[in-house]
Amino acid sequence: MLKVGLTGGIGCGKSTVAGIFAGLHVPVLDADEIAHRLVEKGQPALTQIQQTFGTAILNPDGSLNRKNLREQVFSDMKQKQKLESILHPLIYKTLQAELEQLIAPYCIISIPLLFETDMTHFVDRILVIDCPVETQIERVKVRDSLSIERIQSIIDSQVSRAFRKAQADDLIDNSDTDYRLAEQVKKLHNLYLSISACRD
Repeated sequence: MLKVGLTGGIGCGKSTVAGIFAGLHVPVLDADEIAHRLVEKGQPALTQIQQTFGTAILNPDGSLNRKNLREQVFSDMKQKQKLESILHPLIYKTLQAELEQLIAPYCIISIPLLFETDMTHFVDRILVIDCPVETQIERVKVRDSLSIERIQSIIDSQVSRAFRKAQADDLIDNSDTDYRLAEQVKKLHNLYLSISACRD
């Protein structure tokens, strides 16, 4: 099975593109979704995070206070690395286990930090979703109600747009969210099916 790693900066539209692939009955695995599951109440990863970052990152009901945790990790690179060392190995382990259950010509694995985690070897092809930084900031501001400074700090913590584009096997331009997005996905869908057929 061909494994296509879908990645891109914050606000580039990865979820939208993944949704279009899912609409074409392509299996989509999502690292962010897995990360959310791993930090649910009662999960061992949440206990580890609490031991590392203190009880301030918990809500009164014992669930994760994402806002407090985000404030800690994006204002201190060392804290961010601590969080990643807990979560990233578990995320990739879970992705691998889910991959082994799939039967399909190809699958999409959405991994926002594919380059940052140095895990490009985990996939066969890299699909980058791209848009200008100004567009990223505008979208995230509307979606997450974050300050421009906070959004910029998240963008700065990721690899550059130029680096991503240079490493991409395939590129989707998502500057405008319109009908062209679905067209671009359909073309890639046909390409991935043909690559998969050649590999069999």
